[in-house]
Amino acid sequence: MQPDRIIELKMEEVAPKYLWINGLLLVLFAAAYHFFVEPLTFHFSFWGIAFFILGYLALIVLHELFHLIGFVVFGKVAISSLNYGVDLKLGIAFATSTTPVQNKAMRKVLLLPFWTTAVLPTLAGFWLQNQVLVLLGAMLAAGALGDFWMYRELLKVRKDAWVLDDPALPRLNIYENHPNKKSADL
Repeated sequence: MQPDRIIELKMEEVAPKYLWINGLLLVLFAAAYHFFVEPLTFHFSFWGIAFFILGYLALIVLHELFHLIGFVVFGKVAISSLNYGVDLKLGIAFATSTTPVQNKAMRKVLLLPFWTTAVLPTLAGFWLQNQVLVLLGAMLAAGALGDFWMYRELLKVRKDAWVLDDPALPRLNIYENHPNKKSADL
């Protein structure tokens, strides 16, 4: 069944914009940290850099894991329908389901990782007075921009429309009716 609409994130077009936004968020989060926690001090250490790199990789994995959790919790899909991986050619990690979910559930699936891997580390960084966590939160907030863009596009679609995540590309296929059911079954 052909989708009624396709929402596609073209990485080659948005990647340069995301780099600028990422840099801007890093500067803003660092400025906020130094305004609220530790005025005008910067320091680097091997352990801080190692923590940042390992934390970034761990949060990327968790970001995608929270998409999978969102599919199960909000979309009520079977665990066997989930797929997770990395596409080195596109430079993205992905988490998807082969089962369509309704638009209202897909919007929650898209934003769950932002709250858990960007907002929570940032808040923890301010609370624990850990600049690395704050900067990790900035990086993951920028990393969620594609999710926000797709969320914004889904706001233009009926809540009860069906969304099937593309297994290979950052693309959402939109169906007015469930794509796996015959119209006589509806």
